[in-house]
Amino acid sequence: MAARDRYSRKLECSKCGRSGFAEVSEDDDPRRTSPGFVVDLMPPGFSTERPSTDPARHMIRCRCGNVFAFKQKTHYAPGGEPA
Repeated sequence: MAARDRYSRKLECSKCGRSGFAEVSEDDDPRRTSPGFVVDLMPPGFSTERPSTDPARHMIRCRCGNVFAFKQKTHYAPGGEPA
């Protein structure tokens, strides 16, 4: 069983400005075909709209109704950059 990389990523709604940090993890095994992406903790006001094991396809919904991709131009929390 492979180890999991854990990191935080800032989510920011372009419609209402709500923001928060999501805690996520991915498999650390480069031989896997999918990174096994999982959102472990979602900040208040955000929810998963369309889950995916690929962060580029995982869609987030803001409380205001805006839907956006998890993997977009965002900023990392201090010390939360992917390992």
